Amino acid sequence: MNSRPSHSVYAWVLAVLWPLGVSSGYGAEPPERPVLKTNRWQEDWSVLQNPALSTEPLDGLKYLSLSDTDPQRYLSFGLTLRERFELNDANGFGIGNRKRDSWLIQRLQVHADLHLNEHWRVFTELEDARAFDKTTIGGADQNRLDMRLAFVEYVDKTPDHTFKARVGRQDFAFDLQRFISSRDGPNVRQSFDAVWADWETSDWRFIGLASHPVQYLDGRHFDDKSNADVAFHMLRVERQLDNKNELSAYYGLYEQRQASYLDAQGDETRHLFDARTAGTEGAYDWDVEAMVQTGTVGSKDIRAWGGGSRFGYTLQSVPWAPRLGLQFDAASGDRHAGDGTLGTFNPLFPNGYYFSLAGYTGYSNLIHVKPSVTIRPISDLSIQTAVGMLWRQTTEDAVYTQPNLPVAGTAGRGGRWTGYYDQVRMDYAFNRNLSGAVEAVHYVVGDTLRNAGGDDSNYLGVELKFMW
Repeated sequence: MNSRPSHSVYAWVLAVLWPLGVSSGYGAEPPERPVLKTNRWQEDWSVLQNPALSTEPLDGLKYLSLSDTDPQRYLSFGLTLRERFELNDANGFGIGNRKRDSWLIQRLQVHADLHLNEHWRVFTELEDARAFDKTTIGGADQNRLDMRLAFVEYVDKTPDHTFKARVGRQDFAFDLQRFISSRDGPNVRQSFDAVWADWETSDWRFIGLASHPVQYLDGRHFDDKSNADVAFHMLRVERQLDNKNELSAYYGLYEQRQASYLDAQGDETRHLFDARTAGTEGAYDWDVEAMVQTGTVGSKDIRAWGGGSRFGYTLQSVPWAPRLGLQFDAASGDRHAGDGTLGTFNPLFPNGYYFSLAGYTGYSNLIHVKPSVTIRPISDLSIQTAVGMLWRQTTEDAVYTQPNLPVAGTAGRGGRWTGYYDQVRMDYAFNRNLSGAVEAVHYVVGDTLRNAGGDDSNYLGVELKFMW
């Protein structure tokens, strides 16, 4: 267990004073400047070759020219610091004598983006993720100073299409990150040692990748390694429709040596068939995704399915532009223990915040209905209130928490009703570099969890994030 941090104090002083050194106000930002993104490797700072756009402190490090004749040969540096205080008064619903706990998680990332010319670049990112005063530290909580990203990329652009290829340690996330994510919710993000290629036009995009997820170790610095026991591969196609709607589908292959489920053990080969549509039309928005899984675990056949949807309607003419939302999710469980079929859905690489940051809900054996209301009192502030109601898809399988953990004493016992939770979340952008968020969740357990020894649970998260 670590003591409270001190080495991040200087970075937070910089974050607080940063707006004072900006020559133009936040609302007057030149639109051509890159938007700071969660995946920092997606940013393109070559626009700062135009001196008129170089208006902020340390812009000389965002675009450091390496050639007098080639503006596409440059080096760019960046930093992301996220601090989050979390309180959980009954982790895992208190089952197994788990006690109330509060802690601070900190993630510091520093990256360098080297562009050799218009085609080639090398991107590297170091990450130091720490959990302070946390009683139980898991693999997604802490990873002190390691290489998070390190890849070589080739890009070829023509008037008709763009081809991209990447080799090395990288991250990728698709759609709402229900199943394939960079795991931004917890402290340690998910990276993959992968080969990636995509070909895209204005309307179409074709993606192929082969990967092993990174196995995070915290015994010493720079000890992470490629997980040889797990592999994930994908072929994916995307179609853009009138710039407002999109369709996508992919085939994926997930393999794991010596996988373990409540009703199956052994080597896992899981075939994934996924389809999604998302878009907007006037005041309406939607996102619908479905996945079918087949294959084997040991001697058992896999027959599993899962999917989710989000629908929204924004009252654009009403003050604060309230959005009325409805979310529905469902995933199969194993209906018959001891037979030759495994029905438990594998959520693969979930993002850790799709339901909430509390971690009370995993994407296996569930039915989830969540109405919500989101308002924007001012342009930089959003407030969401929601109620999530949960059932099991089958009582023969367990209740699951994040990422895919069965709750002891629930499989084959009790009814389908799992419980409900109230959620309030506020997000605020102080300026283009500094943002904050507060999330509170109150979970009321049903009889199945209560009879297994669980209690009602509360979660609070308070976060600040600085990006440069």
